[in-house]
Amino acid sequence: MSQCDNRILEFLDETGIVATPFVISSNIDYSRQYVNQRIRILAANDLVENTGDGLYRITDLGRQYLVGELDKDDLTPGQHEE
Repeated sequence: MSQCDNRILEFLDETGIVATPFVISSNIDYSRQYVNQRIRILAANDLVENTGDGLYRITDLGRQYLVGELDKDDLTPGQHEE
């Protein structure tokens, strides 16, 4: 997990919205390309959900990760590398 991953999850959790990688990147100061890359990894680990049309929202598992109830070692091996 990268610092960007944490920022993506925090943004989605705090705002409670579904958002595109562009909207997310505009609010967390990472490039859209990097956010797009990282959000796919988060989705592969079920921490965010693609709701269609390139929109993402945080999942219950993502919230568990944010509050420390889930460790990165609990994620799919090889899917959380920086």
